[in-house]
Amino acid sequence: MAISRTFMSFNLFIFFLVIATTNGQAPGPTNITAVLEKAGQYTMFIRLLKSTQAADQINTQLNSSSSQGLTVFAPTDNAFSSLKSGTLNSLSDQQKVQLVQFHVLPTLLTMPQFQTVSNPLRTQAGDGQNGKFPLNITSSGNQVNITTGVVSATVANSVYSDKQLAVYQVDQVLLPLAMFGSSSAAPAPAPEKGGSVTTGSASGSDGGGDSTDSSDAERIRYGIIATVAAIAASSLWI
Repeated sequence: MAISRTFMSFNLFIFFLVIATTNGQAPGPTNITAVLEKAGQYTMFIRLLKSTQAADQINTQLNSSSSQGLTVFAPTDNAFSSLKSGTLNSLSDQQKVQLVQFHVLPTLLTMPQFQTVSNPLRTQAGDGQNGKFPLNITSSGNQVNITTGVVSATVANSVYSDKQLAVYQVDQVLLPLAMFGSSSAAPAPAPEKGGSVTTGSASGSDGGGDSTDSSDAERIRYGIIATVAAIAASSLWI
C-alpha cells in the first residue's frame, strides 16, 4: 500500500514538473532578426533591418494585439552581392528605410494566397497604385514571381511562418521603381555619347582640313605680296 502511494505521488510530481517546464518554455515574442539569423545567409538584410531600425518597427507590429500579421521578402546575401557596386551606399538614410519597407507587406500571406492576390500589392514603403512602389506577384503552381518594374525575382522557399509572420526567401533585392527607375534607364544614353565622340572626331578631321586650307591661303597671299613688290621695284628702276 505504501509503495502504491509513493508511486502515485511520484507520478503527480512528474505531471506538475512537466506542466511547469512547458509553461517555462512558452514561445517569446516573434523577432524578425532572430528568425533570419537562425535561417542563415541573410547577413546583409539583417544589417539593413537594424541600421534603419525597421527591425524594431516590425517586431513591435508583430507583437501588437491589433496586428494583421506581416509578410517579409528576405533577399539572400548572394542577392545583395549581385547588386551594382555602390548601390546601397548611394542611398540616403530615408531611401534605405524605404528599400527595407518595400520588402514588407502589412498583411500575412500564405503561399496559396499568392495565387489570388490583387496587383499591385501594397507594401510598407507606400501604395503601389501611384506607380512609385508597385509590387506585382504572379503565381504558377508552386512558383511565385515578383516584379517591381526594375527587377524580377523568384520566391525560392518559405523561411518561416506562424500566425503573425511569414518570411520568404527571394533571389533578388527588390528595387522600387521610385528610387531605381531612372537609374535603370541611365545606361541608354551611352550610345549617344559614343555617337557624339564619333561626330567630334569627324569634326576634328574637318578642323584639320580647315587648317590645311588656311596654310595654302597664307602661301598664296605671300606670293601675291611678293609679286606686287617685285613689280613696284621694277617701276622704280624704270
